[in-house]
Amino acid sequence: MPRRKFRHTQRFESSSDSSFQEYLVNQPTQTTTRTELLRLIRGGEDTYLELKVKLSNSERIAQGIVALANTDGGTIIFGVNDQLRIEGVSNPEWVQQELARICREEIVPPLVPMIDSVAFDSGKRIVALDIDGKKKPYRTRDGRFYLRVGAEKREVSRDELSTWLDELRPLGFENIPLQGVTEADFDDALLWSFAGGFDYNAPNHALYNTSDFLRKDLMLAIGEADEFIPSVAALLLFGKSERVAELLPRSNVTVARFSGSNGTAQLIEAIEVKGNLLTQYESIMSFIHRYVDLAKDKPRRKLELVTDSIVTARANFHHYAVVEAVINALIHRDLGLRDIRTRINIYDNAIEAINARRSGNFPLSAARAIRYGITQRLNPQVAAIFTRREYGVAAPHGGLPMILKQSFRFSGRQPEIYVAGDEFKLKLWAA
Repeated sequence: MPRRKFRHTQRFESSSDSSFQEYLVNQPTQTTTRTELLRLIRGGEDTYLELKVKLSNSERIAQGIVALANTDGGTIIFGVNDQLRIEGVSNPEWVQQELARICREEIVPPLVPMIDSVAFDSGKRIVALDIDGKKKPYRTRDGRFYLRVGAEKREVSRDELSTWLDELRPLGFENIPLQGVTEADFDDALLWSFAGGFDYNAPNHALYNTSDFLRKDLMLAIGEADEFIPSVAALLLFGKSERVAELLPRSNVTVARFSGSNGTAQLIEAIEVKGNLLTQYESIMSFIHRYVDLAKDKPRRKLELVTDSIVTARANFHHYAVVEAVINALIHRDLGLRDIRTRINIYDNAIEAINARRSGNFPLSAARAIRYGITQRLNPQVAAIFTRREYGVAAPHGGLPMILKQSFRFSGRQPEIYVAGDEFKLKLWAA
């Protein structure tokens, strides 16, 4: 059971931050007496309470606040030593101001703090910061996530970050900041080709570096001044292909050709497509063109002679339907599910695209709604940039409704859509 949260005085905000919150926090709230506060301190540190002698390192304090906010909230009390004795703080007003600044500027998203200053008969004063994390996940300004376990905080490792974020906010994987990724990991030719497509307002890349453009113009990175922490979306869109394969192996796509009409048929060829999204798209389309024909109009039937050799003809598919299906597979996949890869399977009479998609977040009603263009975009930033012609892909318009309509018109068979086992599957039939 978490402890009762300490709340003695009104929520602290600087005089320049007057807002509607000022009205809310001025409403009567339950108070905690000094006796209750002392009982809380005597219990020592745990998952919900941290004790500090003074505020001396704003970076470490921000990490501690993030850890509590990402756990289940809690309290940090300043002016208490390791022996649980109250020493007080020398300048409680400054401590309050600094804590408010840290919560506002050093934590993303910002926290509105509940800060209390309590005086004792001895003249000593302590400051208590009450944290209630309602917008998890929280991170520090440099992109680090922390959790509190017992009386200690710990940074969330890269291996467990995606799993943890899946539980908190499963639709935000593209926004995860990637520690250790630098400007050298990005394909400048691809990035500035995209920027040059907007020649009326594109920045001069001779004066404007990669990190600034990704952070300030495309909102695909965080950090201030010399800090540069790009997001998953930034690396997928503009990363060097070899670095994307190393840093995000879960983004690889398997493309396979089977001899038959389903997955139990004999495998002819399979490749693993790696790299940024443009490289993946071009590689997938090249593989598809190797085995099938794409056309805008349904081919006419040819007369066959008995003497003709019995060889399976190349299948024909609607060009725009297949292109849009491949694009949807790349930009709408749920990369948070690391164990389920995107697959494109080519059969004698069909093409099937299989994507990771949490069934729990994709109810039957949503599966019906997407047929009418009502989408649930997992990666809105990736989708917005990838579908721009300036990125290098001639993406058709119309989404899934266009795929269903044109594929049916071309083949005479209704495409199949089904969701099972955290997978979304779309099957298009040949003419």
